[in-house]
Amino acid sequence: MNQDQADALVFFGASGDLAYKKIFPALQALVRAGRLDIPVVGVAKSGWKRDQLIARAKSSVTEHGGFDATAFARLTELLHYVDGDYNDRATFAQLRAELGEAKRPSHYLAIPPSLFETVIRQLGESGCAKGARVIIEKPFGRDRASAQELNRVVSNSFSEDQTYRIDHFLGKETAQNILVLRFANAIFEPIWNARYIDHIQITATETLGVEGRAGYYETAGALRDMVQNHLLQLLCLVAMEAPTDLSADSIRDEKVKVVRSLRRYRADEIAQWVVRSQYTTGAINAEPVPAYREEERVNPNSETETYVALRLLLDTWRWSEVPIYLRVGKRLPKSATEISVHFKKAPMVLFNRDSIEHDQNVLVIRIQPDEGISLRMMAKIPGTSLRIEPVKMDFHYGTSFGKASPEAYERLLLDAMSGDATLFARRDEVEEAWAFIDTIENTWSGKDAPPLTFYPAGSWGPEEADELLARDGRAWRRL
Repeated sequence: MNQDQADALVFFGASGDLAYKKIFPALQALVRAGRLDIPVVGVAKSGWKRDQLIARAKSSVTEHGGFDATAFARLTELLHYVDGDYNDRATFAQLRAELGEAKRPSHYLAIPPSLFETVIRQLGESGCAKGARVIIEKPFGRDRASAQELNRVVSNSFSEDQTYRIDHFLGKETAQNILVLRFANAIFEPIWNARYIDHIQITATETLGVEGRAGYYETAGALRDMVQNHLLQLLCLVAMEAPTDLSADSIRDEKVKVVRSLRRYRADEIAQWVVRSQYTTGAINAEPVPAYREEERVNPNSETETYVALRLLLDTWRWSEVPIYLRVGKRLPKSATEISVHFKKAPMVLFNRDSIEHDQNVLVIRIQPDEGISLRMMAKIPGTSLRIEPVKMDFHYGTSFGKASPEAYERLLLDAMSGDATLFARRDEVEEAWAFIDTIENTWSGKDAPPLTFYPAGSWGPEEADELLARDGRAWRRL
């Protein structure tokens, strides 16, 4: 074990939904791959015994990871449990005892944001933070002021190099491959700029609604829940300059520059370039679904957006006046996340431009569900006449390498335990992202807020989102 490697993993929220859907399957996968052989301590306030946690873990991996008897048996040997209130010092005294001789534990806060401060303070006061790392789930704050305050709280117990702000989108194999695609392939980097690229689209769609998260979602909405973190993180990878090396801070230095270069909206521009909308009744896969305002624990007069579309500009030499369109929405026809880079059209003077239809070259980076990369280009249809149609070159991770990509949480947990912060957000990056989002949120909550629009569940979103691109003579790529 190297000096940076964690010698114990603690995860708070062991009885919660995130642990059930993601953490237990990731832990079993890491054990199966021979990458996890340290004590794992679950902490929760559930009134459980260790046997009940093990039963919960078995149900989790059976449903979400595929039960592996050998790997799960080894995980059971590693698994400890502390049951108690996060406000009670005795809980953390017990945790300290369970950690035993561990000197470099990693503490993962898979808990609601309202509990972050309490747990971090208790970790510091109990001595559990000494020599440790803390992994913090999103959302990291709800605006710049709260993010700054949370950073202050964290810094009382953990230094910046001990702090890992998690964004599971960056654990996706394709997201990690963006830098390789750009900087390890000479055919792309010379044309990755305003001279050759017409525009970029970043899309994250879901067929799901709030799925029991209405209490959180009512206070967040799509802009805070997805744009501030996931989509801006993907934008940074697409738009950043080449780092001086592959160290965590070199990469994060370049990402921060992207966020800082985002052109800030004036208050009177937000209605023109930002669309906010909410789903009404409709159907997903021919099954009727209720409107957002009819969901359990949602205010029947809620103004919370479930869909956002934005037109962004980056004030840099590379991206001068290249529009970047972001959209995210719930209750849409398909669940998918992708980045599409739309190149400018080639001159058609050789091909009788009045009679030949041609389209843009488009590079598509699929983040989920079918991770891969495709390139659309023009080709002549076989025959005696000159007919041109788009064809697609397609690369799939699963088929090309003969194995499935690891789940995001496997990679992120492994990186945090080994001290690699490359895929985690730094303090300044988080605060800069919130500063950009705050301009929009403040306008939406003001007296001159643009009206909320609506779209039927099962549609591709509101007409206003289509009009956003139509004003520029463009259209959303069909997923």
